[in-house]
Amino acid sequence: MRKLALSDEILMQVEKPARYIGGEVNSVMKDRESVQIRFAMCFPDVYEIGMSHLGIQIIYDMMNRFRDVWCERVYSPWVDLDAVMRKENIPLFALESQDPVKDFDFLGITIQYEMCYTNILQVLELSGIPLLSKDRTDDDPIVIGGGPCTYNPEPISDFFDMFYIGEAETRYRTLFDLYLEGKEKGWNRKEFLQRAAGIPGIYVPSLYEVIYKEDGTIGGRKSLVPGIPEIIEKELVTDLTNTYYPKKPVVPFIKVAQDRVVLEIQRGCIRGCRFCQAGQLYRPVRERDLECLKQYAMDMLKNTGHEEISLSSLSSSDYSLLPELLDFLIENCGKQKINISLPSLRIDAFSLDVMNKVQDVKKSSLTFAPEAGSQRLRNIINKGLTEEVILEGAKMAFEGGWTRVKLYFMLGLPLETEEDIRGIADLCNKIAAVFYETVPKEKRTGRVQIVASTSFFIPKPFTPFQWAAQCTKEEFLEKAYLTRCSIGSVLNQKSIKYNWHEADVSVLEGIMARGDRKLNQVILRAYEKGCIYDAWSEYYKNDVWFDAFEECGVDPAFYTVRKRPEDEIFPWDFIDCGVRKEFLLQEWHKAAKEEITPNCQERCNGCGAARYKTGICVTDKSYRKQ
Repeated sequence: MRKLALSDEILMQVEKPARYIGGEVNSVMKDRESVQIRFAMCFPDVYEIGMSHLGIQIIYDMMNRFRDVWCERVYSPWVDLDAVMRKENIPLFALESQDPVKDFDFLGITIQYEMCYTNILQVLELSGIPLLSKDRTDDDPIVIGGGPCTYNPEPISDFFDMFYIGEAETRYRTLFDLYLEGKEKGWNRKEFLQRAAGIPGIYVPSLYEVIYKEDGTIGGRKSLVPGIPEIIEKELVTDLTNTYYPKKPVVPFIKVAQDRVVLEIQRGCIRGCRFCQAGQLYRPVRERDLECLKQYAMDMLKNTGHEEISLSSLSSSDYSLLPELLDFLIENCGKQKINISLPSLRIDAFSLDVMNKVQDVKKSSLTFAPEAGSQRLRNIINKGLTEEVILEGAKMAFEGGWTRVKLYFMLGLPLETEEDIRGIADLCNKIAAVFYETVPKEKRTGRVQIVASTSFFIPKPFTPFQWAAQCTKEEFLEKAYLTRCSIGSVLNQKSIKYNWHEADVSVLEGIMARGDRKLNQVILRAYEKGCIYDAWSEYYKNDVWFDAFEECGVDPAFYTVRKRPEDEIFPWDFIDCGVRKEFLLQEWHKAAKEEITPNCQERCNGCGAARYKTGICVTDKSYRKQ
């Protein structure tokens, strides 16, 4: 019988006790004495968000298949329990065993979003682990980071012993075997880290020194230990079908953000949108085998009892066997009254036909992501979507019975003009007009509902826009105001609702996204001043953050409003993500010329990803040697 880390009295005080007790369906229990490595897998956000993350479920399943490893889960305690744990000196614990995280061999933290950085420090402090890697001893867990934010790990490099760059399925067994060898031979922490730095995909930041120029930019980097790689190449799964995937995902006791079976059908994206980091990082596109997906779907539904299944990918419409997969799911899920969720579909005749088949009689809203209001700006960002296609998709949707459309745009894109911003209102107005032209009066149940949402553009590493300047908070708000006024002036304004993202959070995210090692001190200072759960608007403290920048003598504008010279060394240039920097620069130049680049199915554009000899690079006829 497990003994819970929290008393009944404490559990009764907090908002959702089920966040902290573990014991969920399909959670893995092992005998402490039968394993040699204990791994605490952490998502630095509240349980409901972390439990919805597919990557954690994959790693959890993979590691627990190793007989000598027990992987357990850890999430950030919500603010109510955080206060109690600090007051009562209760150490942070893993859900399965309820044992303190400090007693584990590894603490793995997945880093999905820059605004979770202070939560990483919360997890470390509550665990009783020194915040800075240089202060840790042999008695502390090895702290390893993974996830998309590790493609620029420098702003948080002081807090981690190592980072795993790339997809987790390939190198963890090698790392564990090295750790066991070190235990047998009596290596200390430093010796293990130096040897681990030789494993492909592993980056140990303490073993490298960054040299800065007088203007604050990077002049170079040097390794402090002979023999470790100068460039860290990302790890990539070449055979997606025959790698790890959880047939028995953990089922939470409470409702979480993604309360459904998630079926990952492919990785990567053919589209090449110039603002999209994921589209570059996960190249090349790799598909899972159809028969494998059918089996996974049935197994996971049987093993979880979920009543919904969602297809996961960056662009589900581009999966080559989507019609066959959907026919199978419609036939089998329909019998069991299981809903099918289809995110990331392009709005075309096929997709609308599919949605007609899988959605209830009462149609939910359709989502379009034009990203920009004008065709000129859509060409600049290489969106590959014309106004004609958007309006035709809307027409087919309205003919099919949909009356609510969500539209997603970005403000502050490179080379954006006032005319481009006004184009958002024009496009919304045209879509509303299509409804009134398409649906006869006698068949209408009311007005069409157009919900336009804008986020603010944030330049990200490993995208063609990594050289671009970012807008200031004031500029962002001016653009949002212009958008709102433009929408208020069109004919169908009463059918259009407008939402926009917080500008100050977008600025901070931009700083962190392209930051360097100087930001470590700022993040630490902000945390010491009370910043936590920055991704949650009710807890975000913008003034405190910018006080921390001032106290540390770091200029936040250096990381945002400055347009980068083409020859600047970026903090992340020591990482090889598979896409050549020369290709990204070429795309940056094409954006300035308003030129589009064909997608990977139409033509190989020589990005560099063909070196992995997998996926679309070898199966598509457009492939050529790079």
